[in-house]
Amino acid sequence: MKPTQKAGRPNKTTGERRPRPQGSGERNQRPAGTGGRNATARDIALDILTRIDEQQSYSNLELKGALERTHLAGPDVGLVTELVYGTIQRRNTLDHVIGKFIKGGPKKLQPWVLNLIRMSLYQIRYLDRVPERAAVHEAVEIAKRRGHQGISSLVNGVLRNVLRTADVWEVPEDDEAARISLEESHPAWLVKRWIRLYGAETARAICQSNNKPPMPTIRVNRLRNTREMLLRDLEDQFPEAEPSRVTPDAILLHSGHAAGSIQFRQGLCTIQDESSMLVAPALHVEPGLRVLDACAAPGGKTTHIAELMNNEGEIIACDVHPHKRELIKETANRLGITIIDTLVSDASELPEKGLGTFDRILLDAPCTGFGVIRRKPDLKWNKSKADITEISYVQYRLLEQVSQMLKPGGYLVYSTCTIEPEENQEIVERFVKEHPEFVLDNTLADDMPEAVSAIMDRDRGYVQILPHHFDSDGFFIARLKRIES
Repeated sequence: MKPTQKAGRPNKTTGERRPRPQGSGERNQRPAGTGGRNATARDIALDILTRIDEQQSYSNLELKGALERTHLAGPDVGLVTELVYGTIQRRNTLDHVIGKFIKGGPKKLQPWVLNLIRMSLYQIRYLDRVPERAAVHEAVEIAKRRGHQGISSLVNGVLRNVLRTADVWEVPEDDEAARISLEESHPAWLVKRWIRLYGAETARAICQSNNKPPMPTIRVNRLRNTREMLLRDLEDQFPEAEPSRVTPDAILLHSGHAAGSIQFRQGLCTIQDESSMLVAPALHVEPGLRVLDACAAPGGKTTHIAELMNNEGEIIACDVHPHKRELIKETANRLGITIIDTLVSDASELPEKGLGTFDRILLDAPCTGFGVIRRKPDLKWNKSKADITEISYVQYRLLEQVSQMLKPGGYLVYSTCTIEPEENQEIVERFVKEHPEFVLDNTLADDMPEAVSAIMDRDRGYVQILPHHFDSDGFFIARLKRIES
């Protein structure tokens, strides 16, 4: 956790904290949060952005917590969400522009001042419905309330200079990786990596897709209705709802709050991304089987497996975090599923639990998450090359451990929500090479929808979905079969 910056007298030019003289008695001048009744949407968004920076916390958790405490109405809730996620998504593009007007660059600014300027520039550049003059005025007023005249003058000066400088948003033309990095706001090292793996055109498409908001998507509960029935039920509340072309279980809502619908509360559906819905069918389950979901929380894939089994058989759903066990139970209860037993355990320790063997095993492995950047934009700034290598060791160890519990003739599905071959293809290729009793099952294509099977590596029997393929989460799915002796 990054320590909170100590207070000192702010530099009137940059808002930077100078070291506080020992024994000066000067009070901490860090501005208080403004989450009270008079807080505006921009105040709340700024508080969230600053906490994320100072505490290295997760944007989705900070946003959820702040909105649960707020008095804001629907449109303002939407504005807070847009400002938080959008400002984080476009961070290095915004910082590139700020650096042209701040001597020493963005790091010279206090976190709240930097995030105020970032947030305001985001509105100016990316939100057509917010007038430029209004964005500047609101920023200056916030700076006055939280700081002093020097800081408000700084904020006003930077924003107005940006508006006056015609070429301020231009990026280098002679460096392809740098151009994509700044135009699409992704870390340069990651863009270079994706160019090497996928080519420049695909790397740009991935980045562009990552900057789009995620599509609200629900999965029909097959135990209680059909997709056609659910679509008819949703017509009034979600007039834009339409069936997915990626999976027969999904409905795209386009807008609205699915968790607040009566259909959700009645267990007729649950919230899940289209790509994630492809994992359960990959297990090729049927009623009466015994299934292990080794990393199950929050239970979306687990309950999908149960539905495909017609709620007949046995599923052991395991997760290392005790509180997530309750999430799985709550989801199962809401959907009317009774065949799931939950277990708190590290997946690597499951062979020691005396659970016996299974017909099917799902290892939805922990990963870097580069396929879900649109949902967790701070993720791309917090990960490094070393994280990819480090997590790949964990993934391989988990695969070796849980595979011991698979019956001969059974299937094991390895999946992740990342697009890194080091965490995906290389893991399963190495595994079957070192464990000859397992093979990659190239009949997986038979259990995938046509749109997905068209992009599969049919020879090797796995699929890598990239974010721009269907404007859904990036996902990897491979099916391994244990050879019968």
